[in-house]
Amino acid sequence: MAADLPLAFWDGRVTAQANVARDDELLRVGVVSVRAALLSDRSVSVGVAQRPPDPVFALASTRQLPVVRRSTGGTGVLHLPGDVVWSVVLPRGHPLVGSDFTCAYPRLGQGVIDALAEFGVRSTWSPPFALSDHFCLLGPRGNVLNAEGRALGGAAQHVTRDALLHQGMVAGTIERSLLGGLFDLAPDLLEHRTTALAELAPAVSTERLAMRVLEHLERVVRESGPGGGR
Repeated sequence: MAADLPLAFWDGRVTAQANVARDDELLRVGVVSVRAALLSDRSVSVGVAQRPPDPVFALASTRQLPVVRRSTGGTGVLHLPGDVVWSVVLPRGHPLVGSDFTCAYPRLGQGVIDALAEFGVRSTWSPPFALSDHFCLLGPRGNVLNAEGRALGGAAQHVTRDALLHQGMVAGTIERSLLGGLFDLAPDLLEHRTTALAELAPAVSTERLAMRVLEHLERVVRESGPGGGR
């Protein structure tokens, strides 16, 4: 494979723990790569800085939800079977990274926007909603995958001396009562500020979306130029 082409991985259905481990391994290797998968289990993932006594740990335990720790930032995310997960790993010198990588959500996640558009879902990477200190998709940091004013997904990053991991998710389905209990969110807020693919494009399978996300992410990386030393 030419040095400026990404390695692309379709991982099928994976657990949330396996998904995190896969991204961390790709970051350790540090070559240009993109991947996508579907989650197969229910869990709560937390950002690298979260520790007990953060209430999400106890609240997840009472609901028999495993807690998975990400190496990326942000706060808690509820994962359900069928959620689309994706990641991009790039060497620090890659053109898509740049010195402003903390603000690079729109360019690193453009493939997700393009894939959703194919199925009639209009979305954008917008400034965070800053409506919750506990639920990452409504949190104050990064960008949110915004579908007509509602959080459809999100992304987070982990940068090392050599490479950047930019990972994200698109909600396949949504359980608002469970979200409310885990993250202390009012029903009205959840109704008006959260959504999922099942609500926006119910005829579209998450597997179809995930495959197109992978193809579009690969295209964006490939078209951005040489990969900074594969």
